[in-house]
Amino acid sequence: MGPMTRFVQCPEDELEKRKEVVHTVSLHEIDVINSRSHGFLALFAGDTGEIKPEIREQIDTKVSEWRSEGKADIVPGVLFIDEVHMLDIECFSYLNRALENELSPILILATNRGITTIRGTNYQSPHGIPLDLLDRLLIIPTRPYTKKEIAQILTIRCEEEDVEITD
Repeated sequence: MGPMTRFVQCPEDELEKRKEVVHTVSLHEIDVINSRSHGFLALFAGDTGEIKPEIREQIDTKVSEWRSEGKADIVPGVLFIDEVHMLDIECFSYLNRALENELSPILILATNRGITTIRGTNYQSPHGIPLDLLDRLLIIPTRPYTKKEIAQILTIRCEEEDVEITD
């Protein structure tokens, strides 16, 4: 103890401790919890069923209230759709509308098709995606790995797993 040491009187009454707890839940999880009589246990049951419009409206109202009070933030997610050429025209219409929302997710679409028919129509387009949606997308072409790249990937993986590899 040095000359700068100060002694503080010990409190006599009960001590109050405050702790901030942050829970991260998705809107889907809130839907499931509120749509079933089991409450939060419905998350583990797997059978989520249909979300009734009344429940959806109540949840939207509550989430809006939490956002205005600063208790909640909505963070847009990522929607990954593989084999996107299998979607029909109604699905593409929904995706187009969803992308116009201020909280739209990052949309990643994957397909291995060239020019193909859009399901539900007689029209053909690149990747089987309607042209109005295709105009809004950034297309990143991919190519197969070369033998050298595959060998490099396997070498790195073997080093990580402590496994010896031979040519």
